[in-house]
Amino acid sequence: MTSSSTTPTAADQGDRVPLPPVAPEVVAAAVEGLTSRLRKKLDAAIERCAAAPVAVEDGILRIDCGADAEVTLHPGASGTVGAPEQARCTCLLAPRCLHRAAVLGACPVADPGAGAPDHRSADPQPAGPGEGAGAPDGGSGAPDAATAQDRVRPSAAPAPTSAQRSAAAGLWAAAAAILDSGTPAAGAVPQAELLRAAHTARLAGLVRAEAAALRVVRGLRAARARHDGHRLADLVSALCDLLRTTDLLASGSPAPGLVGTVRRDYRPEGGLRVHGVLREPVISATGYAGVVTHLVGEDGRWYTLADVKPGGPSRARGAGTAAVALGGGALDHGALARRGLLIADATVSPDGRLGSGRGVRATPLPGLPWSSGPVGALLARPLAEAVAQRLSPDPWDDPEAAERAAREPVGGDMVVVGACGDQVLARALPLGGTDRPDGPLIRLVAAGSHPDLAHTANLRRLAARPGLRIRVLGRVDTTRTATLHALAVGPVPGTGPTLRLPPEWSGRADLGYDRLQGSHFPPTDGVEHPPAGATGPDPLVDSPLWQARRLVELAVAGGRRTVAEQLRSSRGTGGAPGSARLRRAGFHTAAELGSALAAEAGRRGRDAFGRSTDPDPDRYARAWLAAAVHLAATERALLRATWQVPRPPVAASAR
Repeated sequence: MTSSSTTPTAADQGDRVPLPPVAPEVVAAAVEGLTSRLRKKLDAAIERCAAAPVAVEDGILRIDCGADAEVTLHPGASGTVGAPEQARCTCLLAPRCLHRAAVLGACPVADPGAGAPDHRSADPQPAGPGEGAGAPDGGSGAPDAATAQDRVRPSAAPAPTSAQRSAAAGLWAAAAAILDSGTPAAGAVPQAELLRAAHTARLAGLVRAEAAALRVVRGLRAARARHDGHRLADLVSALCDLLRTTDLLASGSPAPGLVGTVRRDYRPEGGLRVHGVLREPVISATGYAGVVTHLVGEDGRWYTLADVKPGGPSRARGAGTAAVALGGGALDHGALARRGLLIADATVSPDGRLGSGRGVRATPLPGLPWSSGPVGALLARPLAEAVAQRLSPDPWDDPEAAERAAREPVGGDMVVVGACGDQVLARALPLGGTDRPDGPLIRLVAAGSHPDLAHTANLRRLAARPGLRIRVLGRVDTTRTATLHALAVGPVPGTGPTLRLPPEWSGRADLGYDRLQGSHFPPTDGVEHPPAGATGPDPLVDSPLWQARRLVELAVAGGRRTVAEQLRSSRGTGGAPGSARLRRAGFHTAAELGSALAAEAGRRGRDAFGRSTDPDPDRYARAWLAAAVHLAATERALLRATWQVPRPPVAASAR
């Protein structure tokens, strides 16, 4: 991916220019340089700077911070502020001034390697445009189609070095302190301590721990700013990953995958033939935007080609028809998603990203319909079987493989059942050609909710057509039962009411870019509306596990004191709130871990003279981590079951 020195314009975010991403160590150093008096004012100053007017002149951003104080940001060629001297203030206290620290604190946190930003985050759950912690995915090498080199893992990973153990211990301490205080108290100063620890971890080579720490900081900022796209579950997942990884590293565990790898290494692949499948807009919370085009090789392996640079929604829209930076730019991303490329001297990263170096040459190829070629072979598999493969890698044992598998698109033929808000309810059509849909009730949700993109409007049009048959490609939601983030749709070959797309769309509609119109749908006369059928209870939403989930999330949202208050209010119920109900449902371990968490939250230590001392954040963090890890594993097992085709009951005569 090439970088650009262009500066985002005011059109990206209304009348205000978005602030550029800033390297974590630059933010941490600015906060550390403040006096204790100025640190107390930092959170309020950041809120003011976030709304302050921004002017751009020759690539330099100027932020008006009041009388005699103007902060200037000088982003580098990548659009990122990566060094302290790139942020200056005109006040007398600079550079150890409140204005400079507040502006840097209001900027997005840059991805690791800010000088050459990766368009992917290490987050296992993709964020929608304008949402979440990081950029959506830029590709995922399929585990079943990976090369032998990708498959091979060392039988025993080396133990962490003393520097890595020390860096992990520092990250653990900073994360445990944030968990102890809760989100309301995790302002700019605790975030800066976590960013400093993340930078130390990066210097020690702890790639995975650093990425998790940055996701925690972004989640905390989104929660405190009450961003519409913030999900408490994402922050809980990031904090759980950070604590578990650093705990194992600090203890010297040699488990593979704990250190992580930098995923920008490209390997020579020789000649490669790839076919375009779909394109996906990217609007990340880290200040980047653009497009990712998904392609598939002859062997069924997924590849991606990205154009992601600093910017906002307008850049994401424009990138969808921008020239492809590969092989002389003979195609734009819109055409590439419907055609193919014959690439000579190709270079590919382990996660399937195509390199665009000088020696790479590409020749356009005619496009293939989804019903033929490698895409047709992928769609010929039962949807439940494909989803089971995406969810099979254990995110704790092999996080990188789990991330790649979860980001890889899956697809199948479905019939629209109805609507649930902005979601489409559908059922999978069997592969045998029968007309009766089977399988669970599937929810198709928007891959991005930004109003400048077409996702939500397209799903509303699809939901208003019960009985419509559609071919869907999407990404599995690993946190909700039987849910797909819909990326593209097309007509179902054969009989039955289906989409009527224009010839130039080549039988597919990218839901983030192409807007479905009334002429793209068949007449509604005579279309049979399939019954929704009995869905039964939701194993995640309707099970008592929500009690355990509520306690785990409450600890992050409110802190230790809030959990202790919950314990005091539930005295006489035999443990934490909901523990009795969990035991009755058979979730004994979840009940015990929840009770242990609540008890530790209310524990108060005493010194040799019987005086009350501050509670131990480490013991509390370990109790929370045990409850969170068990909950995540239980919910993942239940989620896998929701995708399975229900078996009809066996008749009494056949027993």
